[in-house]
Amino acid sequence: MEKTSFSINEGKPIRCKAAVCRKAGEALVIEEIQVDPPQAYEVRIKILCTSLCHTDVTFWKIDSGPLARFPRILGHEAVGVVESIGENVEGFKQGDVVLPVFHPQCEECKDCKSSKSNWCARFADEFFSNTRRYGMASRFKDSSGEDIHHFLFVSSFTEYTVVDIAHLVKISHDIPVDKACLLSCGVSTGVGAAWKVADVEEGSTVAIFGLGAVGLAVAEGARLRGAAKIIGIDLNPDKFELGKKFGFTDFVNPTLCGEKKISEVIKEMTGGGVDYSFECVGLASLLSEAFISTRTGSGKTIMLGMGKHAAPISLASFDLLKGRSICGSMFGGLKSKLDIPILVDHYLKKELNLDSFITHELDFEEINKAFDLLEEGRSLRCILWMDKQ
Repeated sequence: MEKTSFSINEGKPIRCKAAVCRKAGEALVIEEIQVDPPQAYEVRIKILCTSLCHTDVTFWKIDSGPLARFPRILGHEAVGVVESIGENVEGFKQGDVVLPVFHPQCEECKDCKSSKSNWCARFADEFFSNTRRYGMASRFKDSSGEDIHHFLFVSSFTEYTVVDIAHLVKISHDIPVDKACLLSCGVSTGVGAAWKVADVEEGSTVAIFGLGAVGLAVAEGARLRGAAKIIGIDLNPDKFELGKKFGFTDFVNPTLCGEKKISEVIKEMTGGGVDYSFECVGLASLLSEAFISTRTGSGKTIMLGMGKHAAPISLASFDLLKGRSICGSMFGGLKSKLDIPILVDHYLKKELNLDSFITHELDFEEINKAFDLLEEGRSLRCILWMDKQ
């Protein structure tokens, strides 16, 4: 996209359409909003396409407490083009193709400079604000001039959004934008968990609890690492056929296990338990089964699912003493600015399967249909195009 096509609005507010969440659980409203220019360390981007993640649905339904904010623009999985930049912005220019990501990387704090984790000590502990460096200040206003809340520092259900550079990754123009969109959350979380957090080795065994987009992405990561056995656990039998595209070798439907626990079935299948298990649903009871499913002495469990009620986790202390371990993971342990370009490269080399994640494509105005598809379990990832293709 030519830089000159953006110059007319540089430094000025932009009026555009957005899907605004006015009330918990109700259909989003397509309306005209105002998007202010970016401030220092911010970038205004034109969204090319976005997709719907279960996290969007979770927050859409929250009707009370500090996380219930209305009106709000949801969406955090997207790809766009830089329209304009604020002061002190380096490394981005008009026309760059970028991915906004919910998990920050400031590149300056001790943790961002360390290889031990992807936590950002400067920013990651604070997620209640609208804008990263300006607190509750919003870059969105509705037609009445009232502020609209941001979501996870991205807010991609709008034609234009403003994102802090700590949440922005520049990517190659060579990757199709609908495939790139998947890397800003779900797929990166799953593949990263297999590569960075578990560090799955060739010939190892893996069990994945919950075969949504994240669970399937874990399988894709394990497949690329050469895992010998990848077991999928899900209540939906349709997911089993789909899972074969991502390297699953075996499947377990909990409703068909009879009197046996899932962990018992997995231990029988693997001769003692898997090397790695991944909980991708967010249920405390399922996490316990995932933990017990791993091999005594060395098994590792990674928690990726976000529990709706933050329920406490109960694990038998003796099982921990036997050498099993458990850990959580945010964004698959990836440092976005360093690792997402690597995933893009794997796709361009035809090594990473992104195509099979896209089950539906709709115009942006049909966004509420995308919510229905996801809630009904008929959609894995639905790409929402801002302009008709």
